[in-house]
Amino acid sequence: MAEEQEIKKPRKKKEQKIETVKSEEKKVETAVAETPVQTEKKEIETSKVEEKKVEKKKEEIKKKDYAIVNGNDLPISTKESMDICSMIRGKTPETAIKMLEEVIAFKRVVKMNKREVPHQKGKGVMAGRYPINATKEFLRLVKQLNANAIVNGVEIEKCGISCKANFASRPYKRGGAKFKRTHVFLKLEPKQIKKKNNKK
Repeated sequence: MAEEQEIKKPRKKKEQKIETVKSEEKKVETAVAETPVQTEKKEIETSKVEEKKVEKKKEEIKKKDYAIVNGNDLPISTKESMDICSMIRGKTPETAIKMLEEVIAFKRVVKMNKREVPHQKGKGVMAGRYPINATKEFLRLVKQLNANAIVNGVEIEKCGISCKANFASRPYKRGGAKFKRTHVFLKLEPKQIKKKNNKK
């Protein structure tokens, strides 16, 4: 009887092993049955992500008819910057950059006919100076304006610069004097053709 019991014990272990194998096979079958659904869900998610990327690509940068640059609290003279604005106004960025570079090289005079300033040589120049600090700041702003126009897709050749300079809040120095502070606004926009009224 003892031998029979010893023989029966290993048989039970074998049956348990078979049952475990069968249960593992069932789990694998259920996993295989579930995987196609999961793969379909993943494909749907990836397709949605791709569609979103395509929509973002379609939303391109909207083209504008103008470009703007603001220079706030610049440490330059406001009166000199007003005269530079009158020199640049209506010009394209390329011509304005050339003019400002000539002023820095002392080859062009900034006209200051409305102010009591020493006279300079040149045709049509009653009074003028070479405001180098202000021209350097304007040169930087005009180059930035040109870059903004390229990004916005503006037709630069058909546009002109409109600009203005205003007094900014000027802090006090030691001794009661004030710093030079100026706000400068530059805008590149299409040139407006003035209509001539032919009166008889």
